[in-house]
Formats: sequence, structure tokens, C-alpha cells
Amino acid sequence: MAIELTDEQYRTLLSWLVEETGLPAAGVERTVALLEEGATIPFIARYRKEATGELDEVQIRAIDEQWRYLLELEDRRQTVLDSIREQQKLTPELEAKILACRRKTELEDLYLPYRPKRRTRATIARERGLEPLADIMQAGRPSEGDPLQVAADFVDPEKGVEDATAALAGARDILAERFAEDAEVRAAVRRLVWEQGEIVSRVARDREGQVSKYEMYYDHREPLKTVPSHRFLAMRRGEKEEWLRLAITAPEEEILALMEKRFLVEGLFADELRKAIRDAWQRLLEPSIEVDLRVEAKQRADADAIAVFAANLKNLLLAPPAGPRRTLGIDPGLRTGSKLAVVDETGRFLAHATIYPHAGGRQKAEQAEKELLRLITEYRIELVAVGNGTAGREMERFSRDCLRRAGLELPVVLVNEAGASVYSASDIARDEFPDLDLTVRGAISIARRLQDPLAELVKIDPKSIGVGQYQHDVNQHELQRALDATVESAVNWVGVNLNTASWRLLSYVAGIGESLARNIVAHRDAHGPFRNRRALLEVPRFGPRAFEQAAGFLRLPESDHPLDNTAVHPERYALVERMAADLGCSLAELCADMEKTDGIELERYVGDGVGLPTLRDILTELKKPGRDPREAFEPPRFREDIREIGDLEEGMVLEGTVTNVAAFGAFVDIGVHQDGLVHVSELAHRFVRDPADVVRVGQQVKVKVLNVDAERKRIALSIKQTQPAPAAKPGRKRQGSGKRSGPEDLKARLEKAGFRVR
Repeated sequence: MAIELTDEQYRTLLSWLVEETGLPAAGVERTVALLEEGATIPFIARYRKEATGELDEVQIRAIDEQWRYLLELEDRRQTVLDSIREQQKLTPELEAKILACRRKTELEDLYLPYRPKRRTRATIARERGLEPLADIMQAGRPSEGDPLQVAADFVDPEKGVEDATAALAGARDILAERFAEDAEVRAAVRRLVWEQGEIVSRVARDREGQVSKYEMYYDHREPLKTVPSHRFLAMRRGEKEEWLRLAITAPEEEILALMEKRFLVEGLFADELRKAIRDAWQRLLEPSIEVDLRVEAKQRADADAIAVFAANLKNLLLAPPAGPRRTLGIDPGLRTGSKLAVVDETGRFLAHATIYPHAGGRQKAEQAEKELLRLITEYRIELVAVGNGTAGREMERFSRDCLRRAGLELPVVLVNEAGASVYSASDIARDEFPDLDLTVRGAISIARRLQDPLAELVKIDPKSIGVGQYQHDVNQHELQRALDATVESAVNWVGVNLNTASWRLLSYVAGIGESLARNIVAHRDAHGPFRNRRALLEVPRFGPRAFEQAAGFLRLPESDHPLDNTAVHPERYALVERMAADLGCSLAELCADMEKTDGIELERYVGDGVGLPTLRDILTELKKPGRDPREAFEPPRFREDIREIGDLEEGMVLEGTVTNVAAFGAFVDIGVHQDGLVHVSELAHRFVRDPADVVRVGQQVKVKVLNVDAERKRIALSIKQTQPAPAAKPGRKRQGSGKRSGPEDLKARLEKAGFRVR
């Protein structure tokens, strides 16, 4: 944010940042300095560990996010001060309070009485000259007499004050606005409603008795403070679709008592003040606070949902790659046929065909088998990737049967094709394959995402990949920012092959971005593969700053420099060369022989800005140069006899793959057309607050079938019931109701998750 800070403002914000994050002051200050200089978060986390005190990427992102918030706050603070100053109402006391604000809500509460507003009942009363009467009433003087007699002095029919009663009413309007705009009261009431209030959901009047997916919220209430994000977002969606009406209840009597303690002065005008206080709460403060808290609850729910989405996306992006093997991608279909696409070890498109194994009878099936086997043998296919969409399971079985009859042993893997159609119609796909049909592009994408999920999935908008929860209901700007950060983190953690990466993949490398990424690919197309990392400086507009940020994350297996295929940054090449010289070998020999690294004494090389954290990272890279940090690939294993939801029976134990993780549990693909749900209570034998602590997207798990609702296409699964229960600790009683979990408990959990249990 472009905001000029004085030294005093900068130091104040830094001190607040240290307190908010709870991180060491020196590391926070240096991290902020690096961010302000334009350094990227992956670069700081990886290559500036000594400066930050080894803060990890999560901590650095937290610093970046909080620092941006404080800068926005400071910018708004100056606007508020300027506005009040122009009104000539800025007192030293008010200025001190404004300067001390650390939250935007606190700042806006202080500014509220001075913010330009439309004409209100209080504004009209002031125009009628009733503010002095309001001052008298608030002061509580005189202490005796008749309020109407005091108010009679302010009667003025020409100004619309017909009698003393009207004068008192106008003065109460002024007082009600004052009370409702008091910053301390607003903060106290907001806290009280947040702590004790409830979110209440009712069915809309014109929807009573109608069946919908929102039935569980037709008469629902729970504490606002603890409502889970998925339920709050579901209720909000129901309200948006006009099925529900939402409200927040508040402890009114406690709030009125709080306000009376602050504003009530016993005496002549006590009753009038009580009326003004109640009016301030019911007419002004209650609806305002409800809006504030709904916004706050929404922000918290958004943050939780976005965190779930980001974690799922990260696990999907970092799924084990099948690697550089020739792959046949299949985009399955019924009536329109299945599209086949062959790609080589680097993902380069080689050939395509269309077959009709599921439509047209036996003759079409035989032709399809012949064409499938022709492509497999002619192009020496090593893997078959089948999209898991319509006819996916049928195509997987057909492929396996064909291979078995031909005596070929090849892995046939069902690949999540979510987003493949989005990629097929995208500008990226058109640029790559302008002459190919959409469905063929989809088959290519399916093959490539098996070879390297990260390299292919970055071409697709993360919101189209299908691992989110209420993704269309959350703040879209915050969602996009979080997902972009997730992709950036994953790409830089793995590293990118400079000579094979698409411009889209390169654009996520630290310090590059879309424009430079396109320049890199254009230069590569025009001049051939890059010889080494230094050749990047020949790319138009790729200067030393971009090179510093990006070089360490780019890999070149064919480079003429041994360290170009490692995460060692070029700024440390001379240091590694000195290590090799001290060992009496060449740099190439050091990188080729892992045992030689055992002779490196790291302490000898500490200095000149290099500490043990960086030296340990260098040593790790020398031991395994060019290593992919992702896990080894293992194809999922489904039971051949389980093909449809009707094949499932309660009590079956199956293997499956986690496809999505939500706040209420995890979805698992067990080889039929519908994913099953493992409710959070069935994930483990212990209490699970966050399902992501137990499972992750892409993980292979063993599950037990608890319930099958074929009519509603819902499958209830359990992971914990496939695992032995932990032995009870002697001498300790289990906390709880004392009742054992039995069929009735299981039935209640299933019904709560939306299953129909008979």
C-alpha cells in the first residue's frame, strides 16, 4: 500500500505487529523490511533464514497479512483525523483515542458521531433548536420540578415544536443518537452480544411445509460465537435463496442495564433518559450491532472455509506425480464416445482417437478395443489415465479388461477430472492446441495431471478443481488471494523445470509473474532450451532483481552447471565451489557422490551473511540433487466387484481415496459413482476438532460402510471402525454421560449428516 509513514508511525506499527503475531521482534522487523523491498515470501522463507530467525512461510505470510492490515488501518486513521479536524471538533483526548486504535471497528466507532450522514430524527431535532434541552436532560439538572415546564421554554411552532411533549420527544431523539454512537458502549455491547447472542434461523413464511435442503435450519438456533463455518454459510445461503430468515438474539436486559449504568442520571429527567436509552438500543444500536456481528461472523466463517479450501488445494497440488512416463489419457463418454490422447514423457501431445465402447453394440466395442490396444503398443504406453466423470468407472473396467485379454500389465488409474472441461475451453488450452477439439484437450489434461498434478492443475482456476466448501459464498477476493498464495507456495516448494514448464506454471515462481513468464517461454521457443540459470538474464525485462527472487526455484537437469538442478541459490555457488575445493574434488564430483558431503564441516563456512540454517539447506541439496520432494506415486486400489452404489453393503471394508475435506468430515472415493462421507465423529477414536488433522486430499484410506441411502445417493463411511480401539488407561474413567456409544448414537450422527436411516 502506498502510504507515507513517519519514523514514529513506522515504529509504532512494528511494535503492534510484534505483539499481534507473537514472533521475535528482530525477525519481524527484518521480514517487514524485506517485504517492503519487494522480496517474495517463498524467497524470504527459503533464502533469508538468517535475517528472519528461521521464520517459516506460514509465519511470514501472517506477518505480511497483518502488516497490510495495519497499513490500511493507518491510512484510514489519517482520513478520519483529517475529517474531524476539518470539522474543528478534534480534541486532544479524541485524537489520543484515535491514535491508539488497533482495530478498524474501534476506529469507526470513534468516527461515527463525526461521520457525515443523512438527515436523521436527531438532525431534525437539532435544527429545531432542541440540543440545549438534550444537554439539560443528560446532565440531570434541575433535580426537581416538572419536565414539561422545563421543556416549555423550547416550544417553537414555527420550527415544528408544537408543545412541550414534542420538545421532549425531539430531545430524546438527540440523546438516543448520542447513546448509540458512544464508542465505549458500542464496543461493550458488541462484546456482550458476541459472547451471549445466538444465531436464529426460521423458515420463510411462504416456504413453510415445503421440502428443501435447508430443512434442518427451519427452526434452528445456536450460539453465535461457536457456530461452525459450514453451518453459518449454509444458513446464509438459505437466506439468500429466500428459504430462511436469520436473526441474532441479544441479552437485552443486560444491555439496557449496561447503558443505564453509563447514561442514567437519577432526578427530574430519569424517566425520559430511560426512554432514550431503550430507543437507542432498539431503534439504533441493535440493528447496527447485528449488522456488525453478522459481518464479523461471516468473516470468521469465510476464513475457516478458505483455510479448508487452501489446505485441500495444497494437498491436491502436491499429490504424488506418476512421473515422466508415456501416458494415454482418456476422457470417457457414453453416446459421444471416449476421447483418447497420447502424451510422451514430457507431456508433449502425440496422437488422439475416439472410441465407442459403451454405445453401438459388440462391434463398436471390438473396434474400440482394437484402437485402444493399437495406441498402447504403437506409442509404448506406460500408464493409462481415465477421467472419473460420466462413464469413468465403465471406461476403467473396459481398459483393464482389454489389457488383461492382450496379456499386458499396465496401471490403469482413475484420475479426478474436475476442472478439465474448464481448462479445455480456456485461453491457455487454445494457445497450446488451437486445432484440437475441446474433448481431446480434456484427455490431454487428464494424462498430464497423472504425470504431474502440479504442472497441470496450475492451468485451471482453483475454484474449478472441486475441493472447496461453500466457495461461492465466501469473500471472492480473499479466496482468490489465499488460493494464489497456496499455488505459489506449492510451486516454489517443488521447483520448476525451466525448459519444460508452461508459462502458467512459471508465472507462480517467486518474482516472475505472468508477463515475465510469457517472455521466458517466447525466448525459449525462439532460441532453444536454456543452457543454464544465468541465461535467464538474456530474457527481455528479466533483470537482476527478478533473477535473485526466481533463480533458486528453477531447475535445469541438462545445465552445464551441476548446481542448476538443485535448490542452491546462485548467490551461494562460490561457497559450494569452495567446499568442493576444500575436499579436493570438483563441483561435479561433489554433486555426483553423496558420500563426499559427509566430510563437509559446516561451521567452517559460517560468515558473510551465511549461517547454519542456509548451510544445512545446501548440504541437504548436495545429498539429493534434483530430488522431487513429493511422495512416491502409488495408484489407488479399488475392489473390482464394487462398481455401483447398489453393490455396497453395510459392514464392507474397502480401500478408497480422500477427494475432499470439509469442516464436518471427509469425502472418500471408493470406486462407485458417488463419494462417501466420513463424518468427523467417524474419523478417529479421539475427538477431532479439525478433520484436516487426520486426513488430507489424495490420501489412501481404509473405510467401513456404515449406511447406504441409494435413493438419495448417499454413502456413510467410517475410518475409525477399521482401526483397533485404543486400550483404556487403568484407573481412569471415561468422561461423558456414562452411556456407551451404540446403534442409536450412530443413527443420530447419520441423520444429522443428512442420511435417511430406517
